[in-house]
Amino acid sequence: MNRVSEQAAVELRLNWTSPGATHRNHHYFESINCWRDTFPGSLSRRLPQSNGEWLSEQFSAGELVAPYTSTSIHRLKTTALKLQQRHGPPIRLFRGRHYPRHLAAGTAGIFPGDLKPMRVLDLDEDTVTIDLNHPLAQTPLCLAARVVRRSGHAEEHGGRCNEPVMDALGAGIGLEALHPAAETDFFSDEPFRRLDPRADPDFYAGARLVQHIDSTAIGQISDIYSRFLEPGMKVLDLMSSWTSHLPDGIDGLQLTGLGLNIDELNANEHLAERIVHDLNARPLMPFADRHFDAVICTVSVEYLVRPLEVFRELGRILKPGAPAIITFSDRWFPTKAINLWTVLHPFERMALVFEYFRGAGNFRSLASETRRELPRPKDDKYAQRRAFSDPVFAVWGYASP
Repeated sequence: MNRVSEQAAVELRLNWTSPGATHRNHHYFESINCWRDTFPGSLSRRLPQSNGEWLSEQFSAGELVAPYTSTSIHRLKTTALKLQQRHGPPIRLFRGRHYPRHLAAGTAGIFPGDLKPMRVLDLDEDTVTIDLNHPLAQTPLCLAARVVRRSGHAEEHGGRCNEPVMDALGAGIGLEALHPAAETDFFSDEPFRRLDPRADPDFYAGARLVQHIDSTAIGQISDIYSRFLEPGMKVLDLMSSWTSHLPDGIDGLQLTGLGLNIDELNANEHLAERIVHDLNARPLMPFADRHFDAVICTVSVEYLVRPLEVFRELGRILKPGAPAIITFSDRWFPTKAINLWTVLHPFERMALVFEYFRGAGNFRSLASETRRELPRPKDDKYAQRRAFSDPVFAVWGYASP
């Protein structure tokens, strides 16, 4: 028998905390079947009747993902792992980092092709200890959802019942948190080596007046910045280019752009001051202590080869309590991104940026946010190849007093 069901675009929002940081994850679903698809708790009942407002519900640790269990911790012989790649050098494991489970296929019930992450808790010359628990298995979660747009009704002939929240939680959420018990080794094995060893001013000698992410992602970044920026602020656009992705309606910003190409900086009409400066050669910046009210850095942090020195400088030049907001996506110049960035899970890159803030030693109140799976603009040049907008990842911290 046919059924009639309502279709809707739905946005999910997950709030949670880890030691030393707070996190928010947005996940967008363009088409939810309100009759067939399910949500946890009371949301399945409440969401179809809502009028676009956010509906939230609290969940204890282990309610939305499988509860933590010590039986998901396994100590294996290193020789049991499949670390030799078909092309390229063997995969090296590092304490605290995440790897796809299929590296341990055939052990601990892991099947070939399993891409879910596992965490390396410890290792020595002969053994490795892996954690198969979901990274949020011990974390209380606040889940919110809202109907963004209703798409009308369609005949329902049955089919797969989707669980959007489980899909979102399986995409990597939780990997951004630094592990409280296992120190994460981000800095071994030449992490800041790059394919192109040329000096950066040579690579950036020619102006690139193009957008590196799609217009929807740009709008999401601008929206994040709007929460921090106010008229009259002195703001540094770190690693700046010909556009600064500023939100509309904020006038009177005193914006300084620090970048590598003067033609790009001159094309940026928002900049009041333009400074050409190579941070990889000279991390120290030509600004007085406690000078800026905010720092923004857009899709560029992956190019820093001396990030701890640069972040320490950000803490110096920011006024006490002022934010530094770092945003990035999954697109970059492959030859200039640091090696470490290219091998990390997208969500784990946020953990790396957290480590930059923490290692600098002069930031507090760290936080992160993700925005993913929004529709790609139809007029985007990659619209035929990529269904979703470029994901947006944001990490920020506030300068210590």
